[in-house]
Amino acid sequence: MDGDVWEFQFIYATAGGGSASAARQKGRFTRAAHIRHCDLERVIANPVTEDGEVDQRILDLATFLIGARLPFEAADRYEYWLLDPKDHSPLALIFSCVDASEMASFPKLTDWAALPAAVMPIETSEAERGSSYGPVNYRLERCVAERAGAKPRAHWFTRRHSESEDFPPFLIREDWESEEKRDLCRRYLHRQAPRLLMLHGVNLDERRRMELAARANALDVARFYPLYPEIADSDVMDKIRIEARLRLAAGETAYSMGRRDGVLYQ
Repeated sequence: MDGDVWEFQFIYATAGGGSASAARQKGRFTRAAHIRHCDLERVIANPVTEDGEVDQRILDLATFLIGARLPFEAADRYEYWLLDPKDHSPLALIFSCVDASEMASFPKLTDWAALPAAVMPIETSEAERGSSYGPVNYRLERCVAERAGAKPRAHWFTRRHSESEDFPPFLIREDWESEEKRDLCRRYLHRQAPRLLMLHGVNLDERRRMELAARANALDVARFYPLYPEIADSDVMDKIRIEARLRLAAGETAYSMGRRDGVLYQ
């Protein structure tokens, strides 16, 4: 997700052996290894670990990634959206996939899930903490569920970035009826801004809006910057990255739940 730590996965193409456990794994991706980009050449040069030789397919992928240019082109054109009951327009993105054939394998959910607070903590005010309010992430999640109604509906769409389609640019509607809900949505998106800048097909005005919001989280910008498809305001982005370099040099680290700094082979 950051162009540094690569997660390698494999998929069981066949059930193999006919066992029940193998049958359950068929068609499902399983994590095989985490490898940092700076370690790819070392893995290729020394393809042996304490657990034995590294699988040749991992070596093939490592060879490809050494010469790969980021960001990769966006390929998940098929999107499953929760709908606004008033006009059945897209309300919040639930799933996306690359191939049309994959759509049938996704569950028919009608629940939108916010990025967890453990992954992306959002600062709360003293008044909110005093009133025992929950994290912004989950309060916005409840707002979306309430807006979707008692009988929520969702629908698959095929996105074509060259066409003008009425989709929320940052994957959730921002036109809320009350100031409280608009504020929750704004705070959630602003905290998510360093990630949202990885989206493709966002117009420059909207991208500039998120670049300005991302200034509050310079270390996250530094982490995700390699995957930004374009920059709307180079001056703003340069200042953010300079701040990030200074803070990193002073010993700060970006918040990243579960991040592995070493190399893991399985």
